[in-house]
Amino acid sequence: MLKSVSRILKENNNQCHPEFACAERSRSIQGSFNMTNIKNVGIIGAGTMGSGIAQVAATAGCNVKLFDLKQEALDKAKSSLEKIMNRLVEKGRITSEEQHRIQENISYVSSLKELEDSNMTIEAIVENLEVKQKVFQELEGYVDDDCIIASNTSSLSIASIAASLKKPERCVGIHFFNPAPLMKLVEVIPAIQTSDATLKISEETIKNWGKVVAVAKDTPGFIVNRVARPFYGEALRIYEEGIADFETIDRAMKEVGGFRMGPFELMDFIGNDVNYTVTETVFAAFYFDPRYKPAFTQKRFSEAGYLGRKSGRGYYQYDAQGKIISRHAELDSASHKKEFSTEIFERILVMLINEAADALFLNIASAKDIDNAMTKGVNYPKGLLAWADEKGMDWCVEKMDALYNLYHEDRYRCSPLLRRMREKNQSFFK
Repeated sequence: MLKSVSRILKENNNQCHPEFACAERSRSIQGSFNMTNIKNVGIIGAGTMGSGIAQVAATAGCNVKLFDLKQEALDKAKSSLEKIMNRLVEKGRITSEEQHRIQENISYVSSLKELEDSNMTIEAIVENLEVKQKVFQELEGYVDDDCIIASNTSSLSIASIAASLKKPERCVGIHFFNPAPLMKLVEVIPAIQTSDATLKISEETIKNWGKVVAVAKDTPGFIVNRVARPFYGEALRIYEEGIADFETIDRAMKEVGGFRMGPFELMDFIGNDVNYTVTETVFAAFYFDPRYKPAFTQKRFSEAGYLGRKSGRGYYQYDAQGKIISRHAELDSASHKKEFSTEIFERILVMLINEAADALFLNIASAKDIDNAMTKGVNYPKGLLAWADEKGMDWCVEKMDALYNLYHEDRYRCSPLLRRMREKNQSFFK
């Protein structure tokens, strides 16, 4: 007999994971349904992500019910939203009338059955497949046949989640990035069971909420959590080889590449435990492809409790306000020469470009959606495929081949698409 949602969620920490072209799909969803029907939205999970999604939908004019079993979580979400709204009014971003309207659009409920009138539901709970499946099974017994049931998962198979439903064609992945009200990108991921109507309605709804949609194939990591892996992995590899320390690598990516944060600053911000788990998950999901191999350095930092800002120590040390208070010792002057920083930056960049090109090669998403995902989902200074055009296919292939010739590791294999485009003198956008 299935456990109830109440029991499941009490046994698990009700928090959303911070980080982390289909086969033939069924052609219809039950009933006559169009995007104008998405007026009532149910959000499952009142953590940071769930409450953020609720704010986005309420701001767009939807009637939102935010569900959580824990009254404490609901109270915290309501109090947090009030503080956010007050700050927006103080800054002149919204009027007092708009503040009142947004807050009135959200109601806080502790029974899953209260979502029964929803046109769309989005879960933002613990990243556990069994939990999500059982929640969805219970939810399906309450909502109408036309209700879209979506998951905000960052790492789990949408097909596996959809398989738990009697009407799997209504299920889709809708992956927001944290903080949901500020980040423009939303990945929309159809499972092989997802109907065309469900996909279209989901896309249009999220666009109507003011977001940029990137449609991704249901593969591990979708777009962002797959393509971004070399940003962390190659930086860790450079450190482990003794080429440069954390700060030198971070400085290279910021000063030469124009990134807002270096890899180690970003891993500390995300949390080493979280970032390592995502890498480990993607590595296993891709049948241990060496391109996604985790680093022992990050594993040991996680094991030691050096998780980053939230623990006060990671690759850097932090004060109570989360600001870096100490840095590693300066290397000799040669380490700070621009050409040295450029070497570090270009090694990481070409690995990112190679990953983005391979995602396009394998039809994970369109070139436009891949670049939008990286610029609007993780704030890269340029789209990686546009960067490839700027550098040229000769540069990309030669850089990848040089790394492979040095290491003879499959990790450094060049994407067939880059080779093909060089042979045909093609570019991604020009």
